Amino acid sequence: MTASTVPAGLKPENGLKGLAHLRHDILSGIVVSLVSLPLSSGIAIASGVPPIYGLMSAIIAGLLFPFIGGAYMTISGPAAGLAPALVAVMTSLGGAGDAETLGPGYPWLLCVIFLVGCAQLLIALAGLARYAAAIPIAVVEGMLCSIGLMIIVKQFPSFFGYVPKPVAREFYQFVISIPQYASGLTTPVFITSAVTLVALFVLGGLQKKVRLLQILPPQLLAVVLGTGLGLALNLGALNEGKFLIAIPEGLHIDSNVPDFAGLLARRDLWYAVAMGVIMLTMIDGVESLATAMAIDRIDPYRRRSSANRVLLAMAISNVASSLFRGLTIIPGGVKSKANIAAGGRTLWANFTNSICLIIYIAVGYQLINLIPRGVLASVLLYTGWKMCEPAVWRHVAHVGRDQLIVFTFTVLVTVATDLLIGIIAGTILQFLLSALACRKAAGSSSGSGRVVRLNDLFTNPVVHRGWIGDEYHVYVDKPVLPTNQRKLQQELDSLPDDVRKVTVHLNAEPSAWESVTGFFMNPVDAAEMVGDAWHMHITRPLVCLNLMKLSEELDRIPAAAGTVVLHLDRGVLLIDHSACDQLNSFVTELEAAGRTVQIRGFERLTPYSQHPSSGRIFRGSGMTTQSCPQPA
Repeated sequence: MTASTVPAGLKPENGLKGLAHLRHDILSGIVVSLVSLPLSSGIAIASGVPPIYGLMSAIIAGLLFPFIGGAYMTISGPAAGLAPALVAVMTSLGGAGDAETLGPGYPWLLCVIFLVGCAQLLIALAGLARYAAAIPIAVVEGMLCSIGLMIIVKQFPSFFGYVPKPVAREFYQFVISIPQYASGLTTPVFITSAVTLVALFVLGGLQKKVRLLQILPPQLLAVVLGTGLGLALNLGALNEGKFLIAIPEGLHIDSNVPDFAGLLARRDLWYAVAMGVIMLTMIDGVESLATAMAIDRIDPYRRRSSANRVLLAMAISNVASSLFRGLTIIPGGVKSKANIAAGGRTLWANFTNSICLIIYIAVGYQLINLIPRGVLASVLLYTGWKMCEPAVWRHVAHVGRDQLIVFTFTVLVTVATDLLIGIIAGTILQFLLSALACRKAAGSSSGSGRVVRLNDLFTNPVVHRGWIGDEYHVYVDKPVLPTNQRKLQQELDSLPDDVRKVTVHLNAEPSAWESVTGFFMNPVDAAEMVGDAWHMHITRPLVCLNLMKLSEELDRIPAAAGTVVLHLDRGVLLIDHSACDQLNSFVTELEAAGRTVQIRGFERLTPYSQHPSSGRIFRGSGMTTQSCPQPA
């Protein structure tokens, strides 16, 4: 029996029941803490604050997450993905800091983080976390890639040991300043950083082949190597010791608190606060849920995270983190993978990670302070590279040319502006491409396409009605949309009193207008149980914008249904990459639970590429023989 087929009752659970697996989670938590220590410190520096604030964030997250739940294997804490956004928000509020000092904008950043937590709390309690699925996968991947690029360019001053404080703020400014940082390098620092970076790539390449490197990740071993080299080169004696990180004794940190009173008095900052809350709420929520779902896929027990519960946990953690002067909190991919590799089973590994970090800071802060800042910069350079390396671009290109266009556009807009604008721009582009694809598919569906005038969207869609024998027939030959569906309802309400049988004839060929408006509507038109099979009739395109509705319908599948049959009717002219990926996950999950899945009508659609999650479109004649998506 494999882990994926373990009955639900035998799978490790969170809460008090999870304590049965505590010995596994303690060992895993210790390993995770050794990764979390340098990573959280480096993320704090990249976020424009001293290292202790990143460690405090990780501690708060680990102490709260196990008691709220929502996921099973994810380790939460500060994340590299939010570092550029935090610096941008702090800069807009008065200024960011560095590894030694807090910037003047930090007390107000804490207010923003508090409000982000409150916004996430409302979203989670309203059950709206699934709306994150409306952001296309290519946009999410483009966002992460652009974050990786921003992380990389901002590490070069510490990597080279550049002493003056960098004046660059925007992405392009950091890029054009790289020669300046290189020309002003401090040789011992550069040697230490370079050796650490090379070690990261060498050990990372061996990770899948060497079992030890799966338990003790390359980041940990490289930090140990870099710290030893830093000691040998006596970095502590250079630049008044500022090439090393500085953790205060015990858990003492500066007394900055969320300055709500000061913020209320600064009306000139309210717009920056509003934009910061929107940006961090969106990025934090999207990356949190995306990471949780990604970790679910490699969970040995195939457990499924609850989107709303995960967001609730992050909301409470962010509120608490802001009150204790910490950073934003989300699940971390690197630490979560280390947890799985080390044999962790529940969120108690997260709790153990926090306890270990407290011990390290309380009694071992002097050893922590031996870590060179250039070593942490190398760790973040490696982390950023893994987020934007050529393999990521090749993967997106393999999914489909359309996804590569959306991905590249998102990256370019994000690095040129900011994360929020990049996400919005990428989503709009995906919508436009999907709309154009549906228009083309609608033309293929009816030869030249059913002609629809603008006036048809608001007029009665019924073009003829009457008796044929003892049966009353209603003919609908115009689009039925929210703008005119009330007129159709009036037609049905005004049927003759003596009607005993009525047949409604719908034009079988969907128009482009109907397809595009279907992006925002429930794609499932009907669902019923026939024997032990649950049949779902899908009549609209499946795209990222209506994935939440599809997920809700899939969650309503009765437990008694041994077979699930999805009928893709003729109105399904398009399935985008996000929706096809969702279908793959759905098939995998149900088949792991011992159910049978059939997707009928899938053979009508032609894939954009050979990738299992590639988007698919109706092209009229070029049909495929594949009857259902294959698990990725």
